[in-house]
Amino acid sequence: MLVQMELARIIISEINDQQIVFLKEVDGPRSFPIVIGMFEATSIDRRIQGNVPPRPLTHDLLKSTITALGGDLQDVVITSLQEHIYYAVIRIRKDGELVEVDCRPSDALALAVHYEPHAEIYVHEDVLGELE
Repeated sequence: MLVQMELARIIISEINDQQIVFLKEVDGPRSFPIVIGMFEATSIDRRIQGNVPPRPLTHDLLKSTITALGGDLQDVVITSLQEHIYYAVIRIRKDGELVEVDCRPSDALALAVHYEPHAEIYVHEDVLGELE
């Protein structure tokens, strides 16, 4: 079962290589942090602030590629937690079919905020269960 989440907070530290995003359950009390890299954190933060770079960066390129190939980003899903590492997929709808592409959660979240409205974010219930 998938649980809808939203990006609740992002913490960017200039003195630390690891940044943190917090996801919060849309219709519930659960939340949890994910450690991400500086590039993904700034990509997320830049889009949330409404700052669009003059030339496409990596997540802009991915969004443009999905669109140019006739796909629509349906959502992103954090699928599992294995040995303290989160796994995710982006789910793209193309010609009535759903294509899942493996990716890091940080890239999935960064891509999600590049859409208006933001693409929906889901976490598998098993992942939330492992955090309790």
